[in-house]
Amino acid sequence: MADDMSGVDVKSRVSAEEWKVRVDLAAMYRLTALYGWDDLIFTHISHRVPGPEHHFLINPYGFLFEEITASSLVKVDLEGNIVDETQYFINPAGFTIHSAVHAARDDAHVVMHLHTNDGVAVSAQSDGLMPLSQTAMIVLHDLAYHDYEGIALDHGERERIVADLGTKNNFLLRNHGTLTVGSSAADCFMRMFFFERACSMQIRALTAGGRAAVTIPPQEVQDVVKAQSNPEGMATVATRLAWPGLLRRLDRENPGYDT
Repeated sequence: MADDMSGVDVKSRVSAEEWKVRVDLAAMYRLTALYGWDDLIFTHISHRVPGPEHHFLINPYGFLFEEITASSLVKVDLEGNIVDETQYFINPAGFTIHSAVHAARDDAHVVMHLHTNDGVAVSAQSDGLMPLSQTAMIVLHDLAYHDYEGIALDHGERERIVADLGTKNNFLLRNHGTLTVGSSAADCFMRMFFFERACSMQIRALTAGGRAAVTIPPQEVQDVVKAQSNPEGMATVATRLAWPGLLRRLDRENPGYDT
């Protein structure tokens, strides 16, 4: 495992609020690896740092997601400048996408972006995400799309990302991958869990029989699921039930994220 900064006690240098955010974000990275959603050292998850400064934490470029700890996360500002002592650097493509969302959305405390096989496959399909499952219908009413413009290095793309995302919390980046936004680590991760499962179910359904063989529920049924998808209720389930269980699983299978 890559070494954290020797001799630098990050926990003693940050507030208790920032340390909790660091632990939650490190857990998200390790859970991403545990679920097989990681892409070697690529893709990113970022978390806004509590306080008046518009700073956020992102992964040190070169770490596998299963290696990331609370102390190794890198703190940057909205211009991509590293604002706290570290021996690491960040991926500029990750900064472009995440800084755009964090700057535009006060509620976007956490932004998670993946390149999974099934997520990218769905992003490349002309229909995008289809209402083939209950899981997909939960995601669809809160889903936006952004057309592919190349590797995200052009800061000019940020305004188009923001315009396309709008107030939605699930984002399909065409020919690229999935992205979710949340008010907390638990909220954001739960959204991605449903989003990725919906993509996998779609790929399986289409592989089994093709577009002509699948059944799409009528719009009135889709509207019922939309009405039943209470964001506040989902957030409560994520925070109080699912997230503690996920942390217990990490403590058993990949401890050390909280160091």
